[in-house]
Amino acid sequence: MKSNTMAHDTPKFAPVPISKLRPIDKLAAVFAANRAAGRKALAPFVTAGDPDVATSVAVLEAIDRAGASLCELGVPYSDPIADGPVIQSSYTRALGAGITLEGMFGIAREASARVQMPILAMASYSLIFRRGIERFVADATAAGLAGFVVPDLPLEESDELDAACRTAGLALVRLVTPTTPPDRAEQIARRSTGFLYCVSVAGVTGARTELPPGLIERIEWLRTKTDVPILVGFGISGADQARAVAAVADGVIVGSALVRQVAELASQPREQLVAGVERFIAPLATAVSG
Repeated sequence: MKSNTMAHDTPKFAPVPISKLRPIDKLAAVFAANRAAGRKALAPFVTAGDPDVATSVAVLEAIDRAGASLCELGVPYSDPIADGPVIQSSYTRALGAGITLEGMFGIAREASARVQMPILAMASYSLIFRRGIERFVADATAAGLAGFVVPDLPLEESDELDAACRTAGLALVRLVTPTTPPDRAEQIARRSTGFLYCVSVAGVTGARTELPPGLIERIEWLRTKTDVPILVGFGISGADQARAVAAVADGVIVGSALVRQVAELASQPREQLVAGVERFIAPLATAVSG
């Protein structure tokens, strides 16, 4: 029965509008919505500035329309340590086209104002350290980023960035690989915020045709060590792989396969490139939708 008083009509604790949430809480809200809907996250990777700044923004919008839950925005770097030839080549093209950190933050700022999905920067720690941790975090917050994936940041050297991210409400995503010793993997899993990045194979990024042995068991073990969602990346290139991983993980990360699509379509008009990206992402989003 409806109350006769306004005091009873108004909840004591009104829900916080998503626009008022901290970036890391917006990321958590995405995973919560996925769980409620019985679907898993699709997290594509896009190189900032490849083939140019305006196209990067348009690609992020296309990925959002196609059903991605979140996205990693790769920060081009001249000496990446974990990226295979496809992503390395995209970094070279972007740097050759003049992309800078300011340009990357500009892409994030423009795209985050237009899309629903959270965007995280995937950056080498050397770029963060060189700019200054406090400044980098402040710039990221102003650009609307939800956090960082820093593949070359050792756990023992991460305290300062971790503290700055926690203060700003940003995620600091950690990575575990097939060669990470169990005790260290447990420490990494416990300290990861936003989500945990489970690298599916040893080596560098690149699309592959089969899931490696032991991956499912590793995901199940990691789930006993952390409460944050577990996303799997490195090597996922098609809907069948995405569906298989999504059966046990909380989401999948697709990088090299998408970057290759952008490279192959780069000579086409921007509208055709963007349409091609959307066609590529849509079946992957469907595959993890449950």
